[in-house]
Formats: sequence, structure tokens, C-alpha cells
Amino acid sequence: MRIALNILQALILILGAPLVRGIIARCKAFLQRRQGASIWRPYSDLAKLFHKEDLVPPTASSVFRLVPFGLFGTTICVAAFVPLVQPSALLASRGDFILFVYLLAMGRFFLSLGALDGGSAFGGMGASREALISSLAEAPFLLSFVAVAILASHADFAGMVAWTLQQNIFNVSAVHMLAFTSLAMVVIAETGRMPVDNPTTHLELTMIHEGMVLEYSGPRLALIEWSSAVKLHAMLALLVALFFPWGMVSNVSAGAVILALLLYCAKVVLLIVLLAVIESGMAKLRMYLVPDFLGVASAVSALAVIFTMLDKR
Repeated sequence: MRIALNILQALILILGAPLVRGIIARCKAFLQRRQGASIWRPYSDLAKLFHKEDLVPPTASSVFRLVPFGLFGTTICVAAFVPLVQPSALLASRGDFILFVYLLAMGRFFLSLGALDGGSAFGGMGASREALISSLAEAPFLLSFVAVAILASHADFAGMVAWTLQQNIFNVSAVHMLAFTSLAMVVIAETGRMPVDNPTTHLELTMIHEGMVLEYSGPRLALIEWSSAVKLHAMLALLVALFFPWGMVSNVSAGAVILALLLYCAKVVLLIVLLAVIESGMAKLRMYLVPDFLGVASAVSALAVIFTMLDKR
């Protein structure tokens, strides 16, 4: 039964990812007093892309063709690490947060490789910027997990979540606040959201992710866009699991699972609304200010680790 529930968690992350994008877009439209598209629009966009012709630049090699499949595969593996309704996951293992971080890095490597192989100037520019941001985001990404891991005395997501579930919901430590802040900043950078990147434009010279996918079309572009949505959903779900896991089930029963799933949806919607408010209220940072943004995340995550060590004493 638990294995079936773990498979269900992974499927929810994968199949519900476009809906997360649709809700974010609808919330931003509401905040900006626009009509906005349906929350189901990302599903129709993916369906259209899967039925369109797949065009490949004449200078591209087989690497360009294989990159979307490698990216989608690594993203699916990432989704299998994240618990949603119970403190375990399909690929849960000891020290899995390190594998989680480097699977995401592998996906970025695949995408950058495809952008360079396409031969576009925008692709090379986007790949170089993605490499810069990922190298700056890796340290706070790992340190945020390390702070929670030391506090929980577990190096796996399941252990961290189980430890947090045993704590008083009103007894929030400074470590959790600092780690959450740092990880939230990294999530914004990793998923290409405002103010680091603008996910809704192809016209800016400062674009990062969109610059890398300009040469893709058809089913391969659909896989890339779906992978990006799954990554965003998985990162938001991980924030919920590590810092707000209360409501997860300990005993597997239909009623408890449904209640835990409803609570999870409510918590993710709150994060989505917060993200929409941030994106609607902040302008995009200039490229040379992005390292400062991630530098703050690094400093906050380092403080979280220091406070954790002091707390352990």
C-alpha cells in the first residue's frame, strides 16, 4: 500500500505540474487586474506542441535531439524523491538530498548542452548565464538542506520530514526560518522565476531559460516545458514537506490520505499565491545583480548551518 502511495505521489507531482503553472499565471493576472487564461491552459499548450512538427536546426547533432529526453528523465527522477502525503517517497534513500541536488544539476547540464549544440547565439548566451546561476545557487541549495539535516540528525528527506512532524507546529526555530528563506530564494533562481528570470518572454536580451529553448519546437519543446513545470512543482512540494509537513499521514487509510492530499493542495496554493505576489510586485533584476541575490541566499544558508551547530551544543 505504501509503495502504491509513493507512486501516486510521484504521479501527482508529474501530472499536476502544468496546473501549478496555470494557477500562478491566473493569480498574477488577478493581481494585475487582467482577465487571464484558464488554469488548464498549460495542458492545452502541451497537447498542441505534442501534435506539431518537430524542427531541428541543420547544424545540430544528435545531442540536440536527445537532450529533451535526458532532461525529462532526470526531472522524473527528481519528482520521485519528494514526499507529499506521507514522510517517504518512491526513491527515498539515505543521503538522498545530495542526489536530489545533483540530478537537478544534471538536467541543467543537458539543457545547456542542447542550447550550445543548436548553434544559436541566444542559446549560447542563455547556457552561459544558466551555468553562472547554477554555480552560485549550488552552495546555498546544499547548505539549506545540510542545516535541516543536522537539526534532524537525518540525511534523507523522509527522516527530515518525520523529525519535523514530531515537533510542535508553534515552536519554529531560527534555523528553520533561515533555511526556508535561503531555499525559497534558491527555488526562485533554479526555476527561472522573477526577479531572477522572466518566464513569460522571448524578447529580452536578459532571458536565461527561454534563450536556451528558442531552437526547440514540437514534442521536444513540450518535454522541456513539462520538465520545467515538474521541477517547479517538485521544489514547491519540497518546501512544504521540509518546513510545513503537518497533516501528512502516518497510517495509510483512504480518509487520511484524502485529507492529507487536501492539506497539501492548500499549502501549495499558499506558496503559489506568495510567488505570484512576489512576481507581480518586483521588477526583474539586472543580470549583474543576480549574483548579489544568490550571495544573500548563501549568507542566510551559512547562518542557518552555524545556528544549527550552536543549537546542537
